[in-house]
Amino acid sequence: MADHPSTYKGTPLETGEHAWEDRAALHAADDGDGVLDGMKALRRGTFAEMIRHVTMLPEDERGKYVIEKLGDREYSAAEATELAARDDFPAAD
Repeated sequence: MADHPSTYKGTPLETGEHAWEDRAALHAADDGDGVLDGMKALRRGTFAEMIRHVTMLPEDERGKYVIEKLGDREYSAAEATELAARDDFPAAD
């Protein structure tokens, strides 16, 4: 279960889970967001897949990208690297 706000009172659930299977997209860190932000995605997949992709990039390239998790927020490359090191991060298929 994701920590998305419910429609009732709009408060996030505090489950402590990262919802690795939530949809996510890889974006250039400087793409400017905006109304057409969804069309600027460089790659799409699950949150775990986007984390794996970022961590496979050369270290000096990672900072050029962010992961936008559907219904949640942006994750920097540094955060993606920390999440990939967690014990509960899912193994690749």
